[in-house]
Amino acid sequence: MTSITTPRGLGRPFWSLWTSSSLSNLADGVLKIALPLAALRFTDSPLLIAGVSLALSLPWLLFSLPAGALADRLDRRRIMLAANTGRALLAALLALSVATGTGGIWVLYAVALGVGVTETLYDTSAQSILPQLVPRDRLDRANGRLHATEMAMNQFVGPPLGGLLVATGLALSLAAPAALWLVAIGALLLVRGRFRVERERSTTMGSDIAEGLRYLWRHRMLRAFAAMVGISNFASNAAFAVFVLYAVGPDSPMGLTEPAYGVLLTASALGVILGSLSASRVVGLLGRSLSMRVCAVTFVVLVGVPALTANPYLVGAGFFVGGLGIAVWNVTTVSLRQRITPDRLLGRLNSGYRLLAWGTMPLGAAAGGIIAQFAGLTWVFASMGALSAVVLVWLLFISDADMDRAEAAAAG
Repeated sequence: MTSITTPRGLGRPFWSLWTSSSLSNLADGVLKIALPLAALRFTDSPLLIAGVSLALSLPWLLFSLPAGALADRLDRRRIMLAANTGRALLAALLALSVATGTGGIWVLYAVALGVGVTETLYDTSAQSILPQLVPRDRLDRANGRLHATEMAMNQFVGPPLGGLLVATGLALSLAAPAALWLVAIGALLLVRGRFRVERERSTTMGSDIAEGLRYLWRHRMLRAFAAMVGISNFASNAAFAVFVLYAVGPDSPMGLTEPAYGVLLTASALGVILGSLSASRVVGLLGRSLSMRVCAVTFVVLVGVPALTANPYLVGAGFFVGGLGIAVWNVTTVSLRQRITPDRLLGRLNSGYRLLAWGTMPLGAAAGGIIAQFAGLTWVFASMGALSAVVLVWLLFISDADMDRAEAAAAG
């Protein structure tokens, strides 16, 4: 295994990774717009079109644990190179299919599923390789830079660019991500070194996955943070699954047009970008435990503010504040688990953590629909705001000293 550090700053290898990540996320943002529009070529069924999103997200439930095991078995940079190569080929094949008028909705599902699988491989390896590129005392800065750029490319630049490309031609909008992923491969090739974790003995994939899950389950702090994120994701997905009904249309409480709705949603993305860039300063000023408690308050604001007002400016302000909190939380907790997890387990820890933290998202979306159907939209936001407050209460039992001790134990 090669560890690349520099006397000061984040170093050239990090910025090569940052460039690759930026291009990869730009491709993701373009594809988010292009894929649903491609589906309209084959069907007008809402259920079948929704299947595209299902195919993209399903691998995080089905494949995240094997992806983590592979990240701890193989060279992490090579996994990322292979994943982007796979994504580029899949997008190119789909562009060719659309251009020639061949294929159908099932081809689209297969491509979306394949892109989702390669995404789990790339993202898990990218988060696991970072401590091999950056000194551990600079992980906050590195994660902040990566998180800010990922959000900017995925939410701000990618979708508008995708819309422009779709207006030019649907096949072109599908070919563009393929080209971006290929350029991202070039940037990642500039990262030199070997990034495979040394293994002391031969093991099976199943035993590797079980070891990672045991480590997560036995580590009280990591288990707690994963559960907190799971609660927060359940609440936010419940709220945002039905928020469009609350916001869009002349008969909705907010009465927004579709373009205005899109602008409103960028408020949280803007908060995430600014929060990512300032996270290390916030933590330096307030300390980690207090910073995370403030973040937990913003989670309550994010999902609960529509229960109190339909004013789009106040709701937008709540979304912006929530975005700030999400960013500071993510930078702080990701950096912490990178510091306290043995490198040989980091891929499996990241995948197990995400399974627990993200597996609640489809459950939350279903809960939001059920509550809205039988109790009304306001009750969704109110109940999910109350549920988010559980994270704040839980954080009262975790201090800076607890996190310092966990890091010291890992270092010793």
